Amino acid sequence: MTPDNLSGIREASQRVLAGDRRALARVLTQLESGDPIAAEVLRAVDGHTGTGYTLGITGPPGTGKSTIADRLTEVIRQKDKTVCVLGVDPTSPYSGGALLGDRIRMQRHYLDPGVFIRSLATRGQMGGLPRIIKGMARLLDASGADVVLIETVGVGQTELGIMGVADTVLVALNPESGDGIQALKAGIMEIADIYVVNKSDRDGANQMAAYITAMLHTGPTPTDWVPPVLLTQARTGGGIDDLWAKVQEHRDYLISSGELDRRRTERRRSEFIETISEELVRRLNASLEADPGLIAILEQVAGKKAEPYSCALDFLASSELPFSRAGSTPFTGT
Repeated sequence: MTPDNLSGIREASQRVLAGDRRALARVLTQLESGDPIAAEVLRAVDGHTGTGYTLGITGPPGTGKSTIADRLTEVIRQKDKTVCVLGVDPTSPYSGGALLGDRIRMQRHYLDPGVFIRSLATRGQMGGLPRIIKGMARLLDASGADVVLIETVGVGQTELGIMGVADTVLVALNPESGDGIQALKAGIMEIADIYVVNKSDRDGANQMAAYITAMLHTGPTPTDWVPPVLLTQARTGGGIDDLWAKVQEHRDYLISSGELDRRRTERRRSEFIETISEELVRRLNASLEADPGLIAILEQVAGKKAEPYSCALDFLASSELPFSRAGSTPFTGT
């Protein structure tokens, strides 16, 4: 790092900690683009994280997640708390950016100095959330946000990444979400701390809530917290106050049981491992374009002059990649 870079990092860190929106937006952009300066800012502000609370909202498309986020933001602001919203959208196949732009649904909060809104794209990553969302949430926490509200692109069998970033997870459904089997296929029965049946003025809302409640009592409960099932009409604000009260109740439970510290500790461990994995893949892909030796090996494998699995293990054993000589026993399939 040059002296100018170090000075810029110190200034950016101080401005983020002071809640400067422009500095925060700039560092978030740097983090999203992989700029190493963002990593240094994260390092500098990490000791100031842990006071904000992260609330995740997920569920199938069309259940009103953005409207719920909008109404929750309104209620939280009435409590004189600051809110930072991260809306994760599908990736545009043309620009690579966020396709839907949840900020459109939250325009009335734009001029509120206590609300910060940012949309970002999944960029095709598994889990429904890009890995960098965890670093972004910590930056928002360090900036003084009381609540970091994260809305995912939608839940599916593999889109469960919200569990790895949120303290409390809300799963939103509506009467048109499908029958019970469809709900189970979505994998939602394992991830929610609170269930929300939105658009509850429609036919089938009570039946959907009753079905979810029944399903929750058919299997073992891993903790003392039994996820409640709430009815809301987010478009009109109906039930949102009760929803926020239940979020507070869940937070109190997490704190008193020690579960909040456990979850946050596990998330930091997971982020460390995920970052290493992602960075190793990035470096390997870069080598495939620039390393003549690796390119030659790949051509041998492609031309059936070398067997892929055993050749890959040989490459790792002889390469300078970390962990390649750790002495671990390769997986043999037995």
